[in-house]
Amino acid sequence: MSKVVGAVSHHEREVEELRNDPGFAVEYLKAALESLDDPENRGASLIMLRALAEAYGGLGAVAAKAGISRESLYRSLSPRGNPTLKTLVAVLSTMGLSLSVVPQQKKARKRAAKKLARSARARAA
Repeated sequence: MSKVVGAVSHHEREVEELRNDPGFAVEYLKAALESLDDPENRGASLIMLRALAEAYGGLGAVAAKAGISRESLYRSLSPRGNPTLKTLVAVLSTMGLSLSVVPQQKKARKRAAKKLARSARARAA
């Protein structure tokens, strides 16, 4: 099978959109964080967080700014990762973002978050 000339992978396009559209990045982050408490979607949520880190300078640069090792960040944001709250807060801070608490949203929003997480999980497989 030959590679299509000029084709861009879904992941590359997603990272580009996250980099170029801060509003989309915030909504993407919200969906990722909402899915973290669902064990079936946790890995996909961490892959979504990894895509955000890639969009904001790459995992190496984000890890350096956050004061953690690159290897630790790769491990934390892998499908089986388990980032600490300290790591999450530090990584989000390097992106100019922060955690907040809001009342749970309607079921429609949760379905949308699960759909995004399934898409990320499919990419991770």
